[in-house]
Amino acid sequence: MGLSRKEQVFIALLGIAAASGLTMLLLVLVKATNVFLPADTKFGIVFDAGSSHTSLFVYQWPANKEKDTGVVSQTLACQIEGPGISSYASDPTQAGESLKSCLEEALALIPQTQHQETPTFLGATAGMRLLSQKNSSQARDILAAVSLTLSKSPVDFWGAKILAGQDEGAFGWITINYVLGMLLKYSSGQWILPEERTLVGALDLGGASTQISFMPQGPILNQSSQVSFRLYGANYRIYTHSYLCFGRDQVLIRLLAELAQNSSEPRVQHPCYHSGYQATLSLAPVYESPCVHTTDSLNLTQNLTVEGTGNPRDCVAALRNLFNSSSCKDQDCAFNGVYQPPVHGQFYAFSNFYYTFHFLNLTSRQPLNIVNDTVWKFCQTPWKLVEASYPGQERWLRDYCASGLYILVLLLEGYKFNEETWPNIQFQKQAGGMDIGWTLGYMLNLTGMIPAEAPTQWRAQSYSIWTAGVVFAVLTLVAILGAAAVQLFWTQD
Repeated sequence: MGLSRKEQVFIALLGIAAASGLTMLLLVLVKATNVFLPADTKFGIVFDAGSSHTSLFVYQWPANKEKDTGVVSQTLACQIEGPGISSYASDPTQAGESLKSCLEEALALIPQTQHQETPTFLGATAGMRLLSQKNSSQARDILAAVSLTLSKSPVDFWGAKILAGQDEGAFGWITINYVLGMLLKYSSGQWILPEERTLVGALDLGGASTQISFMPQGPILNQSSQVSFRLYGANYRIYTHSYLCFGRDQVLIRLLAELAQNSSEPRVQHPCYHSGYQATLSLAPVYESPCVHTTDSLNLTQNLTVEGTGNPRDCVAALRNLFNSSSCKDQDCAFNGVYQPPVHGQFYAFSNFYYTFHFLNLTSRQPLNIVNDTVWKFCQTPWKLVEASYPGQERWLRDYCASGLYILVLLLEGYKFNEETWPNIQFQKQAGGMDIGWTLGYMLNLTGMIPAEAPTQWRAQSYSIWTAGVVFAVLTLVAILGAAAVQLFWTQD
């Protein structure tokens, strides 16, 4: 015997209630899974091929938060033994071989199942820019050698290239503001854009070049020094400039060459070296640098005897000769005729800015007069006492005086900081647990992890799931109430 019409309606309503309730339960489970299950972790590798050395950095981030911020962390920083890759011009294959030790360390850290999906990049900076100017075929051979090594490794190799100075400055600016949470912050359950006044400038001092990048208070009058981009729905317009041949190592080479050219004998009185220091050097390597111009009268086969005098006043005067300030006709000018608006806001100074001042114990935001007195006193310390005070640091020990005074000349007379703006500079190696430099900004840019628009998609997904859940809950309730009504009327009949 078949079911009556009331029985059919009752069963149909119960079926609708069951289906609707099950659907609502699945939505809740999906939402709970998105919230509570751990996300897969992704990795990225960046080689920083600088002029004096190469470093490898491994970054990691939750796979389901690629478009968010504050989720990238530094997992490994490995400094490769030996000089920068530009030093292997006569044997390019060694440039590729030099990368293997740190690469193996990175691969041991990253799960083997993810090696083939780990984006890997190599960016070469001012050392390779100089070599490319001097001998472009040698630079191409080195890039080909490192590319061959990395393409044979079990990673997703995205290429090796020489970064333009402006890109290096801009990526450094993105890195420091990203890790400080200046581009986007998570607050009270939503993503917010911080006020622009919280953005910080970047000061980078490498071996062969130096970069300054910041958001000026007024307009940027020279468009060639402006970089514009859109990050998280906000437009940014920063000033950035890179000075080739004004990195720490090249300045020291240029300084020695200048002193040698001004000496009538193969003996140089070096005011930036400590009194009592003496060494015999070959002139030929000094003039191999494209930053140094050779004079015909100089005999490059002879050796040069260098004697330190420990005179900071004369050292500053010699360093000033490396800058061309007379070519600045306008007020908004740094040096060498380069346009620069007035410095504005807080700055982070890293790389050799940090390493030099860290050695001199000047990274605690000391007043300018204390900084200046400390550097001068160190320069006036006899060489024997310096050697005895810093055992095991012989490699760079003789150069810290010149480096410290050069930083002061560069920041105060070059970039036009003064006693009032000096406290705005922080000398830092890391921020947010990550090394400061261009590498993170470079990786974020190439992997597309910094979108142009604000990450609102996750809100839409959450809202749609919540709306659907409410609809199915109402539908379940209506079906249950309908079934109950049918049952009630059925019983009364």
